[in-house]
Amino acid sequence: MSLNYILRAKKFKPKKSLGQNFLIDANIIAFISEFANKNDEILEIGPGLGFVTEKLVERAKKVVAVEVDDDAIKILNGNLSEYQNFNLVKNDILKIDLDDLPFDCGKIKVIANIPYYITSPIIVHLLGEIDNLNHDNRSRISEMILMVQLEVAKRIVANENSSNKEYGSLSILSQMFADVEIIKTVPKTCFFPSPKVDSALVKFVIKEKPKVEITRLLKSTVKAIFSTRRKNIKNALQIAGFKNVEQALEKINLKKTRRGEELSLLEIQKLSKALEEFN
Repeated sequence: MSLNYILRAKKFKPKKSLGQNFLIDANIIAFISEFANKNDEILEIGPGLGFVTEKLVERAKKVVAVEVDDDAIKILNGNLSEYQNFNLVKNDILKIDLDDLPFDCGKIKVIANIPYYITSPIIVHLLGEIDNLNHDNRSRISEMILMVQLEVAKRIVANENSSNKEYGSLSILSQMFADVEIIKTVPKTCFFPSPKVDSALVKFVIKEKPKVEITRLLKSTVKAIFSTRRKNIKNALQIAGFKNVEQALEKINLKKTRRGEELSLLEIQKLSKALEEFN
């Protein structure tokens, strides 16, 4: 733990409304910065007091930071004004597209310590919805390093062999468009103020194409089978309004007694394609 980071963080009054918990562990900060290389253009979402930013600008070709807090912006401008490769944009990341940021025309890396309360909306904003084949933001990204709540990290990387509570729509979305892995768990003591739960760094390597074919009913199929987890897939789909469910299940030899959290990404895709024939 760096005393310098702790003292600097304590001078700032964090805003609960923005979910501000500043990373103050020098080892974790250094670990994150190692994902930046000299030819990289990096988007940092919510740089806060700039502890990670200060390392990124020393390693990357360009760093564009999007911050919404006026008080944090004053500190960032004061501490990083000497760096010609640093661009600070005042905006809400959910209200801005990557094409509107001052990047060159190549791929970028995203680094973010995401506020817990908007984790899923940010991931959807960056990757697109499950059924969005051509998403402008995703097409600009090569890799993402996201700091999220540990339980959310487990959901992102979960599959049909994981805990029923972990595997769900966020898992499907993330793995449709990226190879994902938890690269480091981060104790709550590494932040100021300390949150109530531990966090984790998740690495997303964005795929050029989705891992399975995107069908017309894929998004609604995913929503249906994970919305009523206690129901088998036949009942879950019927409750969601799908017709001729048994015929669709028979077509792909899928037992109607199975539950949504038992289906692999490929099985879900095949099910959505079969449902298209009867709905």
